[in-house]
Order: sequence, then C-alpha cells, then structure tokens
Amino acid sequence: MALTRRHAGQSLLAALAALVCTPLTRLSSVRLQAQDQAPRRREFRIAVRNYSFTPDHLEVAQDDVVRLELRGEDQPHGFAIDEYRISKRVLPGQEAEFEFRADRAGTFAFYCGLTADPNCRTMRGTLVVRPR
Repeated sequence: MALTRRHAGQSLLAALAALVCTPLTRLSSVRLQAQDQAPRRREFRIAVRNYSFTPDHLEVAQDDVVRLELRGEDQPHGFAIDEYRISKRVLPGQEAEFEFRADRAGTFAFYCGLTADPNCRTMRGTLVVRPR
C-alpha cells in the first residue's frame, strides 16, 4: 500500500493531535486541583479598645490572603506580628486596612506595638495558620 501525501498529512495531524491533547487533558486536571487548593481571601474586622483586640483569635489556612480592618475606638493603638513583619498603627475613630499572605503555618502572637503606654503590653491575640 503506497503512502500518499494525503495519508501522510493525516497521520502527521493525528500524531500531533495526540501529543497536544494528552498534555491539555493533564493540564486541565492540574488546573482543577489547583483551583481546589487556591488561596482564599479571609477578611476580619478587629475592634481595638480598652487594651484589647476583639476578636483576639484568628484562624486561616496557609497561603490564604488575609485582609484586616482595624478600628481604633478609644486611643492610639498598634497591631504587630513579628513573623510577618507587620506593624500598623490605628488612631481613635479611624480605621487601618491592610492585607498579607499567610505563607507560613504555625501559631503567631499579635500585639500592640506601642510602648508609650505600659498597658499596651497586655494587648495580645493569636493568629493560627493551618498547614494546607
């Protein structure tokens, strides 16, 4: 049986299609897995007053994007998490908003970073970042 140009072209196209379609199928399954594990956006509103944070316990998953909205209610306060190099200040009647990626699993303390008022040292909270 002689191989014509037409048959050769069809064979070549079939071989290329097999090469291209197989990775795409695998890629789509990888994409679906990635979507299942995609970072979530977690938002928290924290009231800062009377030398306390409310809430004072936050839980997220590793790689989540964490958005915090601090609301100062009585006097200047700070918010710091050393491991994430976060240090913010909020004034009374104002808000401070920021976000970060929780890229490290573990339990991290947050606290008021202001040192002028000794009562600020009592302001503590916990951020728990669960591993994926």
